[in-house]
Amino acid sequence: MRGKVITVINQKGGVGKTTTAVNLAAGLAGAFYDVLLVDLDGQSNATQGLGCGKNSVSRSVYEVLMGESSPSEALISTGVDLLDLLPAHINLNGAKVELVGMEGREYRLRTALEEIRERYNFIIIDSPPSLDLLTINALAASGSAVIPIQCEYYALEGLGQLITTLQKVKRGLNSSLGIEGVLMTMHDKRTSLSYQVMDEIRKHFRGAVYETYIPRNVRLAEAPSFGKTIFEHAPLSSGALAYERLVEEFLERNFAVKERKPA
Repeated sequence: MRGKVITVINQKGGVGKTTTAVNLAAGLAGAFYDVLLVDLDGQSNATQGLGCGKNSVSRSVYEVLMGESSPSEALISTGVDLLDLLPAHINLNGAKVELVGMEGREYRLRTALEEIRERYNFIIIDSPPSLDLLTINALAASGSAVIPIQCEYYALEGLGQLITTLQKVKRGLNSSLGIEGVLMTMHDKRTSLSYQVMDEIRKHFRGAVYETYIPRNVRLAEAPSFGKTIFEHAPLSSGALAYERLVEEFLERNFAVKERKPA
């Protein structure tokens, strides 16, 4: 079985992108699936969020993209059973420029992942908060995308550009790319605005929006500083319970016979 590759993407920062990538990956591993998390963000937040110091990484996804290391050589076993990490390093920020002149520049990650894809049931990519060559590499390697959207007034701002990018990648680089699901994050049940935003997003994306939404939660915010997933840090918190429900819904969608919404 070749693992399903999914990119978690939003060009806006602070929407829970990395939190979702880390905890979706950890939750799937907790459900007894073999999972690889690829940190494709030069900030290395996913790498640090799993307790791996960015300065202690000797080989990373950067060396893999540059052809200086095989994926197998760069993999790290995390403290979560069944969850491996392809870590990021600050050098990755330079890859955006270095990739420009390379042959097959849009497919460097896809080609690399083909070497190890059969080891995993799911490969989750944490993409950078921008629409650059690294993000294009993630989308070209993926079968689908998860889009986290914050429950705030400007939630729809910039989404048009993101959807256009998905459509261009689908047309020109990866015809199998679709929208895995849209996830509402940082929901505040005390405000009517959060519910209004959810209604607007559901109208905009129709059936693609997960029923599960992620609440604002202090435990979720502080877990990365301990180098832990929410399931390790605060397993009974509202954040952990929400990501448990997301994993359940994600698996139901993947193993139900239904057509994936196109990008």
